[in-house]
Amino acid sequence: MRRVVITGMGAVTSSGVGVSPLWENVREGRHAFSEIKAFEPGELPVRYAAEIGDWDPVLHGIGKKDARRMARFTQFAVTAAREAVRDAGGFSEGLDPFKVGVIVASGIGGFHTIEEEHVKYLEKGPGRVSVFFIPAMISNMAGGQIAIEYGFKGDNFCPVSACASSAHAVGEAFRKIKFGYLDACLAGGAEASVTEFAMAGFNNMGALATGDDPARFSIPFDKERSGFAMAEGAGILVLEELGSARRRGAKIYAEVTGYGSTDDGYHITGPDPEGKGGARAMEFAMEEAGVSPGQVDYINAHGTATEQNDLVETLAIKKALGDAAFTVAVSSTKGVTGHLLGAAGAVEAIITAKALHEGILPPTAGYRIPDPACDLDYIPEGPRKMSAGCALSNSLGFGGHNVTIALARAL
Repeated sequence: MRRVVITGMGAVTSSGVGVSPLWENVREGRHAFSEIKAFEPGELPVRYAAEIGDWDPVLHGIGKKDARRMARFTQFAVTAAREAVRDAGGFSEGLDPFKVGVIVASGIGGFHTIEEEHVKYLEKGPGRVSVFFIPAMISNMAGGQIAIEYGFKGDNFCPVSACASSAHAVGEAFRKIKFGYLDACLAGGAEASVTEFAMAGFNNMGALATGDDPARFSIPFDKERSGFAMAEGAGILVLEELGSARRRGAKIYAEVTGYGSTDDGYHITGPDPEGKGGARAMEFAMEEAGVSPGQVDYINAHGTATEQNDLVETLAIKKALGDAAFTVAVSSTKGVTGHLLGAAGAVEAIITAKALHEGILPPTAGYRIPDPACDLDYIPEGPRKMSAGCALSNSLGFGGHNVTIALARAL
């Protein structure tokens, strides 16, 4: 059983292209919500989103021909993967390509492409539907395109578990390397669902925040929380075996030490009100990592700013950590990033790794009014300097999916 470390990271978010602007905004609690540009909201009461404005794939090195064959979420994934590979600095050199994997998730896939091609079908007939429609919109194509670009021939699949999807991707990559099935893996997720159709669906089920003040638009754990800001983007991490990373003198952001995965078996969208599934995922991750609750310094919570999620996740943390829940630092970074759906877990794993590497815990942006039912330390004061040794990153998804990734500071 080998040790697994993170040696490269890449991101595309509403904060900009790259991990650096993402981390700067998250660290400072500076949101990137803006008025929706992708469409005219019309009767939709939601006016803000964590959108990637003025996205042009050509400006980020994707040729026009290739861009036409990629859905928006895949363009994000490829761009983030390129940054992660550059950051990792030759991690695949000398490795068997069949031992280098790509596990990239998406909760929904090519939503933009589906909508655009359906309009063509209705207005111009079936003959005008693009020949690239199917290979562009299917969720696994982000990982497929990355593997094609780099010639990585190992495990390549797309976990689909709603908002836990890319956390599953990171966890599965960790296990593949730990037990020797892979030597290295690109893992993460991508999503592009800031569309009129998608947001109408999320809004009608009461998941999206509304209002005219973007500073109070996505406020996890706050008493006035009313939902999340829809976000788009991608996060990709390079995971590799510790010995290989050390031999080549790689920069190590953090070590992945544990992975817990459960399901509530309770409801299609609502969490188990007792928080048992989320608690067990944290317990399993801590058990594999070999740490006790008192050794956990920081939790990057799923924290969607919805009434039930934040309440139940708080309860789950208490169940999993016991008395230590009241001393651990907890924050949700969705007050900055919005909710990236299937890409959220990977982006938040990147943020958690940066927190450990930099010795700074990010705040819960927008948190002002305490909720008596959410009574943990949510880092309300701004970035907190702390040399944390162990952290958990939680992801929860529709269908009852619960994932926790345990990370440790690189030594």
